[in-house]
Amino acid sequence: MNDMTRVIKARRSIRKFQAKPVSEDVVRDILDCARLAPTARNVQPWMFGAVTRADLRRQISELAPYGKFIKDAPVCFAVFCKADAKYLLEDGCAATMNILLACSAHGIASCWVAGHKKPYVEDVRKLLNVPETYALISLTAAGYSDEEPDIKKKPLEDVMFFDRYEA
Repeated sequence: MNDMTRVIKARRSIRKFQAKPVSEDVVRDILDCARLAPTARNVQPWMFGAVTRADLRRQISELAPYGKFIKDAPVCFAVFCKADAKYLLEDGCAATMNILLACSAHGIASCWVAGHKKPYVEDVRKLLNVPETYALISLTAAGYSDEEPDIKKKPLEDVMFFDRYEA
């Protein structure tokens, strides 16, 4: 197993974080990885935010019903894409996955919180002062883990096939 597959296979969603901050250099590297995600026709329709202010993270956590733990994460990454981009969801999700993997590679725990088409997207956009030409795709809480979940995944044989699916 190589380093990249080890990172992918070890990554888990974490919702409890230590109070320890994530360095700006690490945050910048994670965002740099996000901007290098694949994008349809290389449009790169995105804008990325790294929310480190506690008051803003608390407000985001109050807006996102399934993201209450964002207030306790040292950083919340916000992925926006141009609202009129043809593949905004695909492009934004690819960037979000790069954020999750880059976090894991840095020893930073994370949890993806849905954004796209949720009732709070406009409120988060306004709170972060992002132009209205952008739509929120995702939020990712990130920091040093304060838990070690043992999440069970389905066996590969239960979720794959070669060539054609046969029941």
